[in-house]
Amino acid sequence: MDIGLAIRTIRKQKQITIMQLCEGTGLSKGFISNVENNKTSPSIATLESIADYLGVPLPYLLLTSEQRMNVVRKHERKETTAGSGQIKVQQLTAKGAMRMSIVELPAGASTGISKHAGEESHLVLQGVIQAKQGEDVETLEAGDSFTWNAIVPHEVTNIGKEPAVVLIAVSKELELDHLLNK
Repeated sequence: MDIGLAIRTIRKQKQITIMQLCEGTGLSKGFISNVENNKTSPSIATLESIADYLGVPLPYLLLTSEQRMNVVRKHERKETTAGSGQIKVQQLTAKGAMRMSIVELPAGASTGISKHAGEESHLVLQGVIQAKQGEDVETLEAGDSFTWNAIVPHEVTNIGKEPAVVLIAVSKELELDHLLNK
């Protein structure tokens, strides 16, 4: 956790000088300098005062770099294939137990039956698919969405004549993954 760097970065982005921060918080220039250089650890009350002046929530200052926003540019997306190379998967983003991808299924293609820890939410962007989970079978078209518990075996099939494109968000309970692999 680099609280000092976070404070300095926000201060500079907002074009606030150290003197303005001192005046706004009642803290000395030396103290602010020591905080920004991680030479001292401010109290929660002091951090709250700094966060208020900078206009950011206090918890934001406490996040590690891994906990902050994760951006994946379009040209940086990882692409993989599944189902004998028929199904194209673009990984949009992943952070902790959450990931989001776009899956393109050619006409007639199926994901096959799978199961894993967590939950999935799907939004059909293009085409017509059939979603099966246990005895539940639904036909969904562009604009339709659904969610299911992914620990129950499930399958998605493109039943249309055109490629189907589905946005999928998966939230996995990572600590349960090992139980499914036995």
